[in-house]
Amino acid sequence: MQAPRVTVLSYGSGNVRSAVRALERVGAQVSLSNDPHEVTEADGLVVPGVGAFGAVMDQLRAVDAPRLIEQRLVGGRPVLGICVGMQVMFERSEEHGTTEEGLGQWPGTVTRLHADVIPHMGWSQVRPPQDSVLFDGVADERFYFVHSYAAAQDPAELLAPGPTRLPRATWATHGQDFLAAVENGVLCATQFHPEKSGDAGAQLLRNWMTTL
Repeated sequence: MQAPRVTVLSYGSGNVRSAVRALERVGAQVSLSNDPHEVTEADGLVVPGVGAFGAVMDQLRAVDAPRLIEQRLVGGRPVLGICVGMQVMFERSEEHGTTEEGLGQWPGTVTRLHADVIPHMGWSQVRPPQDSVLFDGVADERFYFVHSYAAAQDPAELLAPGPTRLPRATWATHGQDFLAAVENGVLCATQFHPEKSGDAGAQLLRNWMTTL
């Protein structure tokens, strides 16, 4: 069986080599690219992200990523967002007291965590839904987080009832409950870094690759 082709989106966001290496270790054929053909035609696309929400959105727009991501999703081709790569899937962020528009794939706003210690940095347990694909076999494990902002509303509760499959939320707590991951058909995302989460993160990436 041929290894799935996964493109890690290259757009200037931090150190993405750890994501490339983690995917290679679990059996993916990985490229780091913003070439439109590679981004749209790969079996899976990973959208990493570190830093400020607004800066990440500017960098994504500079490589036409919003259109390419939308094109993949409309075509039923899997996308995985990581950290700020998850946050930008929401409608907006209120980081640093300004409102920045996101990709709008899910309703909701990314806001600053209400916690005594910011940023949330370290290992935390998550609470996935019973039918989770991403967390199959690792539902009781801890994952590595580094963030000060997060989405804290279940997008399924913000959507009007309809025939489409609702997003399934995974929760974690740091001062407050927040979204640790969302699974929504071909669009999945994690607030934590699976590539820095040891064996549990590797298994989560394997689980995602079963959807490709």
